[in-house]
Amino acid sequence: MGKYDVIVIGAGHAGCEAGLASARLGKKTLMLSINLEAVAMMACNPSIGGTGKGHLVREIDALGGEMGLNIDKTFIQSRMLNTAKGPAVHSLRAQADKNAYHIEMKKTIEAQENLDLKQGEAVDVLIEDGRACGVILRTGAYYEAKAVILATGTFLAGKVFIGDSVTDSGPNGLAPSNILADNLREHGLPMRRFKTGTPARALASTFDYDKMTAQDGDEKIVPFSFMNDNLQKEQVKCWLTYTNERTHEIIRNNFHRSALFGGQIEGVGPRYCPSIEDKVNRFADRKRHQLFIEPEGLYTDEMYIQGMSTSLPEDVQEEFYKSIEGLENITIVRPAYAIEYDCIDPLDLKVSLENRSIENLFCAGQFNGSSGYEEAAAQGLMAGINAVLKIDGKEPFVLDRSEAYIGVLIDDLVTKGTEEPYRIMTSRAEYRLVLRQDNADSRLTEKGYEIGLVSEERYGKYLHKKRVVDDETLRLEKTYLKPDDINGLLESKGSTPVKNSVSITELMRRPEITYDDLEPYDENRPVLSDHERTMMEVQIKYDGYIDKQRRQIEKFKKLENRKLSQDIDYSSIDGLRIEARQKLDKFKPLSVGQASRISGVSPADISVLLIWLEKESRMKRNG
Repeated sequence: MGKYDVIVIGAGHAGCEAGLASARLGKKTLMLSINLEAVAMMACNPSIGGTGKGHLVREIDALGGEMGLNIDKTFIQSRMLNTAKGPAVHSLRAQADKNAYHIEMKKTIEAQENLDLKQGEAVDVLIEDGRACGVILRTGAYYEAKAVILATGTFLAGKVFIGDSVTDSGPNGLAPSNILADNLREHGLPMRRFKTGTPARALASTFDYDKMTAQDGDEKIVPFSFMNDNLQKEQVKCWLTYTNERTHEIIRNNFHRSALFGGQIEGVGPRYCPSIEDKVNRFADRKRHQLFIEPEGLYTDEMYIQGMSTSLPEDVQEEFYKSIEGLENITIVRPAYAIEYDCIDPLDLKVSLENRSIENLFCAGQFNGSSGYEEAAAQGLMAGINAVLKIDGKEPFVLDRSEAYIGVLIDDLVTKGTEEPYRIMTSRAEYRLVLRQDNADSRLTEKGYEIGLVSEERYGKYLHKKRVVDDETLRLEKTYLKPDDINGLLESKGSTPVKNSVSITELMRRPEITYDDLEPYDENRPVLSDHERTMMEVQIKYDGYIDKQRRQIEKFKKLENRKLSQDIDYSSIDGLRIEARQKLDKFKPLSVGQASRISGVSPADISVLLIWLEKESRMKRNG
């Protein structure tokens, strides 16, 4: 029925970024969704960002993606998390009006040149001569393509569990994709079963807020997108309350009725977002667990009970939810459920997110074994970019672990694999002081511009910010203050007085002294935006630590830059252990650095590989 350059199967957070990236890079693109209500659907929590995840959103934005812009349009509360800790782990999180988020993203997609959005269920990915070349819909419609991107989320062979009730279903009551799941297995893709879950929704009018603690948004709102400077608006409240021993007793007494413990669920769930029955079982000594009550939007009475996903039956849910302070009289309108689905083993993917065995077939999002909207969107963006580059015969766009959290995410998935739904965390990034959310644009906007996703307007804004930050950093180094002028301030801050004139830069390196503290003593201070000021101050305060990490990155780059030919026969390299030979032959790493991160390849194996490479290099030089 039609010919396209790229077809994206799925219109969740991964599919949206993939489709928009492909279309914006000039390729005729088709996005397929089993139901158009699923476009950018927030099937679980009504929020974007959070620890580690906020970094991903900023990086998506810096590369020219849409998620940051969309949440800035539709947020109803915004908070910067981890502000008591260092800047490397500061993470922005925003509550969304989930329906508005869906509507705004759908409008953006519908208005995008080169992009067609169609409701239709893909049932077959056509493969010819080892290459993906099209898609067939349940209706029989056939579409040709030069590349196909699988972004199926939790729809593939989806099953929903509520106690003994098991229903073939996708998220939020939408239809599952069963035929495609069978088709992908027939094509030889290494599939597995994962599980996730979502809490109940209850009517806001039935909560007792006097028994809970209000969680307000930040007074000063920090945008996700570097294109926005000021987003002040009236924000809604969220609420904090806790489970108690009575709640835990109800859950323990009904373990046998949980689909999780009853054996009905085969899939592996996320360790870092367990169901409430899993928490009660694993942390038996805990007297309480916190939960947040979050609005689902401005035009609905539904509230999301974060931290309380479960697969227990509805009558048990009703009992244990109502045992919690503030929830005694709630009316549940959507019960909690667990959902099990098919996904691929990400070890079957290249770093470009192209499938190893089927050319021009790219994969993104929860289909790759990850969890979370932000992880999905990051992979969708990269899959969309790389599908276009593959069609154009160009080298893939790959971010390494020292360049972005996106690089950490994809490298972890395709090199280390995952035995459970993967979630990004700041602790996974070795170079997190360099990979801060405040400097995502300085790390990635240039790359996005070179690819063609970053507009001239965005690029100009980035260059202006870079120039302002560089100029102000230089000015502060050259601006000195006298002891008589500033010792009063220093003493009031508990900081050691100075005997000689000292630069503002040197003063700012003191933990207790901020850029704003010194404003009354600095006559020539320019007006900086919040983005500019944050980045400049962090760079100055942590300059020594950042410089140390950059030296670590240089060592890392040496291994990453030692490229490995895809033709190497690792079975012939003497000294490599049998397991290392097998793993290296299977994965065909692109570099020594990537080889070192493959499970089963030891430091001793890497030493053997480096010696072999040096011998090969000498032999070639000697002719």
